[in-house]
Amino acid sequence: MTLTKSDIINSIYNSTDLKLHQATKTVDNLLELIKKTLGSGEDILISGFGKFYIQNKNDRRGRNPETGSDMMLGARRVVRFRCSGKLKEKLNTKKKKQKKRK
Repeated sequence: MTLTKSDIINSIYNSTDLKLHQATKTVDNLLELIKKTLGSGEDILISGFGKFYIQNKNDRRGRNPETGSDMMLGARRVVRFRCSGKLKEKLNTKKKKQKKRK
């Protein structure tokens, strides 16, 4: 299941004393701050979670899937994410099975 913006807002609303419109505004402000920061080329580091950063991609040769003809795709910037060591550890930790006692 995918976690949506609405799910995040409802989770904040249910776990705090904020009203629904306040939780919505908080999430919207956070997302706007993230977009603005990445748009200016700055990284976002969230300790224990990971780092969002911009990577510049050069021009490259591509192919039009409709016609099959070659074309040049322009340079672009993409958002990348590198997760923290703590998050990697949490994702890769297997729950230990408890042995049954006789």
